[in-house]
Amino acid sequence: MAISINDLILEYFHNHPNQDLQHGPVVDWVEEQYLKLCGRKPRDTWRAIRKLHQEGKLIKVKKGVYRYDPVHVKNIKLLDFPPDVKEEIFKRDKYQCVWCGRGPKDGVEICADHKKSKDLGGDNSVDNGQTLCTEHNLLKKNYSQSEAGKKYFINLYKTAVSIGDEKMINFCKSIFDCYEEHEINGQIPRPNGQK
Repeated sequence: MAISINDLILEYFHNHPNQDLQHGPVVDWVEEQYLKLCGRKPRDTWRAIRKLHQEGKLIKVKKGVYRYDPVHVKNIKLLDFPPDVKEEIFKRDKYQCVWCGRGPKDGVEICADHKKSKDLGGDNSVDNGQTLCTEHNLLKKNYSQSEAGKKYFINLYKTAVSIGDEKMINFCKSIFDCYEEHEINGQIPRPNGQK
């Protein structure tokens, strides 16, 4: 039976529940075990630990220190959107990605995404949900918070333009100016060449 890096990381944390564990010793143990079992050194063990945190399976205590709490993991699993809430989110967003407008009618799979992530205290309410296509859901997970924020304001700006909300349009322009003033995320252009 093949064993993964995640399996070994979780085994280590499960054997040390509710303890604040530093990255280093966990990585050393996982790499030693993986080498014995698979005959080669694993790749990206540090990244795998961070990913398990992002999935809600570990708690980040501080930089480089994580904890496994069985009660927390059980509660995090309960925060996934129930089917009826997911359907309500899709219906509100017209079954299309709020970033690109594509959806099942275009042959694109959609998913219900938490606006505020679970690990930052977001809940599974309709208000905390948004419809994203699988591509933009993956991109959001890979974006830094500032990149995701700029994408959010681009979407907000487009909505404001479509309904003629001058106050919101001007607010978004100010945000874009702030990004440019501080030279943050210049690789993401303003919407429609907006100046």
